[in-house]
Amino acid sequence: MAKRLFIKTYGCQMNVYDSARMADVLQPLGYVPAESPEGADMVILNTCHIREKAAEKVYSELGRLRRLKHDKAASGDGAMVIAVGGCVAQAEGEEILARAPHVDMVFGPQTYHRLPEMVAQATRASGAVLDVEFPVETKFDHLPDSAAPQGASAFLSVQEGCDRFCTFCVVPYTRGAEYSRDAAAIEAEARRLVAAGAREITLLGQNVNAWHGRGAGGSEWRLGRLIRHLAEIDGLERIRYTTSHPRDVDDGLIAAHGTVDKLMPYLHLPVQSGSDRILAAMNRQHGADDYRRTVDRLRVARPDIALSSDFIVGFPGETDADFAATLRLVSGIGFAGTYSFKFSARPGTPAAALEDVVPDRVKDERLETLQQLLGVQEAAFHRSKDGAVLPVLFEGRGRRPGQIVGRSPWMQAVVVEASERLVGEVVDCRITRIGAHCLHGELVLAGHHSPSQRVCA
Repeated sequence: MAKRLFIKTYGCQMNVYDSARMADVLQPLGYVPAESPEGADMVILNTCHIREKAAEKVYSELGRLRRLKHDKAASGDGAMVIAVGGCVAQAEGEEILARAPHVDMVFGPQTYHRLPEMVAQATRASGAVLDVEFPVETKFDHLPDSAAPQGASAFLSVQEGCDRFCTFCVVPYTRGAEYSRDAAAIEAEARRLVAAGAREITLLGQNVNAWHGRGAGGSEWRLGRLIRHLAEIDGLERIRYTTSHPRDVDDGLIAAHGTVDKLMPYLHLPVQSGSDRILAAMNRQHGADDYRRTVDRLRVARPDIALSSDFIVGFPGETDADFAATLRLVSGIGFAGTYSFKFSARPGTPAAALEDVVPDRVKDERLETLQQLLGVQEAAFHRSKDGAVLPVLFEGRGRRPGQIVGRSPWMQAVVVEASERLVGEVVDCRITRIGAHCLHGELVLAGHHSPSQRVCA
């Protein structure tokens, strides 16, 4: 009899990938996906530790799951296994078990390949399982082949961990040191995803452009070389990668943006601040002008490239002059999309011990000012596509009957009235209207768009 598995995923695309692989690992044990925690035999919270109050959100969800677990046992419907994985588990493993004794398993993001052993131990009623040690072996060497993707786009993890140690970031402590998978393993997984229907693959890593895996003949490749290699896979029409560090944008990667048509002209390149003083306090290892020069080189290589970025306002010690420098950088570069946040201290990071804390009122004012400027830029970028013919990869149904929705090369949602038979296809569409959260269009040619055809903004 099949057992039902529900995984709630918090945070980044890496966690989305990890959740899918957890399901792959548990499938041989008879677990099939459940639509909700109600009635599930196992519930996994795959957690993220980046945002403020991330741990408290997990504990709140665990309180709700405690009641579901009690009700399931009281009804005689068997036991519910509750597990907490991911970065909060890595950072607060023992604390989770102390505060939520109904949790059966706690495991870090590098150990989920051992889930079958954990499940066996937990179901023997021998006590809760805690597995947050960084293993000697990499999990990728022990994961089964990935299951079929759920749509036309798929994630593929190529790199994990980070050696940059930005003072505000918990990733080096929860994901560990940088690790790059071999090119052959990445290619094999990419080919399986394409064979199962994926037309777009996003290469994932905490610092993905630091990837330096073993390539053909044992030589070391960098990300640009890997992208050129993957672009040779028949049936793969789009390649993306995220998230990047400005220090690791090398010549080969810039060249790939100029020569690999399957590499989409949209890059998420976090800068965090426009102030050199604050960037140094963040240990970003680059200055504002370094970032500008990198953007200039990318735009020379691929003139239609659009950028998104991350910004933190109110970092300890940030002055009005520092914030003004951020506004100047944003105004000078122009962004198609961004994520911006008020600084919040992550326990255990160097920035958490910094003094000269910026008052919340000032943080709020600066965030509002920054987001207004960024919002104007994003809206202008979307308006620039009005009337343009764009290749759209359709991914599924729209909200209304007869609609399907897809993505432009610049990650914009595009809605058209067309048959669902086009889901999984790249089709040319003329943009007819700019909506609040998406573009609306009409079909031009109901067929494959040639991957070699360059599309200009």
